[in-house]
Amino acid sequence: MSAPTIVTSPAEDTQDLGLGRKLSDQGQRMLNRDGSFNVVRHGLPFFRAFSPYHTLVTISWPRFYAVVVSAYLWANVLFASFYFLCGPEALQGASRAGLGGRVVDCFFFSVQTIATIGYGRISPVGLTANVLVAVEAFVGLLGFAMATALAFARFSMPKAQILFSERAVIAPYGKISAFEFRIINERNSQLIEVEAKVTFTRMEIHEGRRVRRFHPLSLERPKVAFFPLQWVIVHPIDEASPMKGATAESLRATEAEFLILLTGTEETFAQTVHARSSYRYDEVVVGARFQNMYDPSGDGVVRVDMRRFHAVEAADLP
Repeated sequence: MSAPTIVTSPAEDTQDLGLGRKLSDQGQRMLNRDGSFNVVRHGLPFFRAFSPYHTLVTISWPRFYAVVVSAYLWANVLFASFYFLCGPEALQGASRAGLGGRVVDCFFFSVQTIATIGYGRISPVGLTANVLVAVEAFVGLLGFAMATALAFARFSMPKAQILFSERAVIAPYGKISAFEFRIINERNSQLIEVEAKVTFTRMEIHEGRRVRRFHPLSLERPKVAFFPLQWVIVHPIDEASPMKGATAESLRATEAEFLILLTGTEETFAQTVHARSSYRYDEVVVGARFQNMYDPSGDGVVRVDMRRFHAVEAADLP
């Protein structure tokens, strides 16, 4: 099925969200489900693009610990090599014989020095060995301070852990239909003043060629003061909606995508947090609605069944 012919005005160029026409007109996904942009930059020198602090603060915890442990081990291996090159007389009290024994003594002496433990059984002898000890002790103090600061920065940095439903739906909404998706806060921390912005983008015919256009969608409720429960974000498809008459076939033919930006305030730290995601045409179920998540409770507590968060059921559209 070919894309429908939709003539748009040049004024709509201002609706581009900053992704650029070159990317938009290629028909590729612009925003991944995890909120990352579908863009990879290359050609820039590594050290100009690389930000060690940003990388260490934003990578996952397993990768962060892997980097810290690797740096710790490599630093000890490096200084152990220097102690070894100083000769067997550089470390007084080293008792292991043979080449392997010297390597072990140098390595564990480095471990004691970099952590400023200093058991006293092995001690440096000579100017070179003592200079190495002074340098390693400084490196150890600086390294542990940096690792502690990075860990604190990671713990203290508020992040929004918003779960988006796996599918969006076009569901019945009174006498019309509506585009809907569901979100919920996965963390026990509370978000307040949460605001949602949804942009509908599709390929359209403009001046005889196929280009991508962006349409902000009006929402039934664009902002909530409190967010303790699930929130179904709804765009009514009325006469003024750019989605008027949309079907599964037309969404596919126009390579439609829904770009979502959530902004809220993390109550504990009183800081603004963001969350992003998107739905492509093949992630939208036409003629369905979300299942009810609330379980009746006799103890006066509202209970939400997360096992039904992604569940949808068939529904007849008006």
